Amino acid sequence: MTTTTAARADVCAVAVAEAFRGDGEILANPIGTIPMVGGRLARATFEPDLQMTDGEAALIANDEAFEWPGGKVVELWNPYRSMFDIVWGGKRHVMMGATQVDQYGNQNIAAIGEYAKPKTQLLGYRGAPGNTVNNTTSYWVPSHSPQVLCAKVDTVTGVGYDRAAQLKGRTAEFHEIRRVITNLAVLDFETPDHRMRIRSVHPGVTTAEVQEATGFELVIPADVPTSRLPDDEELRLLYEVIDPKGLRLKEVPEA
Repeated sequence: MTTTTAARADVCAVAVAEAFRGDGEILANPIGTIPMVGGRLARATFEPDLQMTDGEAALIANDEAFEWPGGKVVELWNPYRSMFDIVWGGKRHVMMGATQVDQYGNQNIAAIGEYAKPKTQLLGYRGAPGNTVNNTTSYWVPSHSPQVLCAKVDTVTGVGYDRAAQLKGRTAEFHEIRRVITNLAVLDFETPDHRMRIRSVHPGVTTAEVQEATGFELVIPADVPTSRLPDDEELRLLYEVIDPKGLRLKEVPEA
């Protein structure tokens, strides 16, 4: 182990891991490079009962995030049709990306511009509506900017707290957008009206910088902590086991 100083990407991975703390025996479904690294880190340390997909058709026990030099250790065959049983059952925490996300957690990954004639076509709705009304959902934003954390999303793919409050029954009761993790900060919705607040800022980042990079007014507590650094064992896992090729470092380079 030659690295003793945590990179910004390592801090982000730890923040992702912390988002899964307390989830217990559910399916953790982190999508994207740093979410996958952070999800594996959570299971390898403080959440050993998490189930984890290989991104294809199996749940696996491997700590490696992207390659399995010794082969996959498959815990369960999980083809696409079976995933819906897990989604509808609610025993899942998904971490998705967000091209846009607003102050109440409404997410857009479908298109930029006027809905009837968008300027840019993106992924489409994908599983975002079903995820947000059935499962705990978090978002990963690798480049925090006012264009991404914006006052109003161009179209709603993932349901935020304001829209969920208008629904009845199970959706309103169990809806949870837990975290928005970015390259600058950790954000949550633990406010009386579920508006986005700063939970922590990453080392070297100020609350003023986070607010400046956000397209709406954040809730800023009087005392905002610094996002925690990985400990020695977490650093070892990140650099030697989970992501030895350092793909996370390419997604979030040093500021």
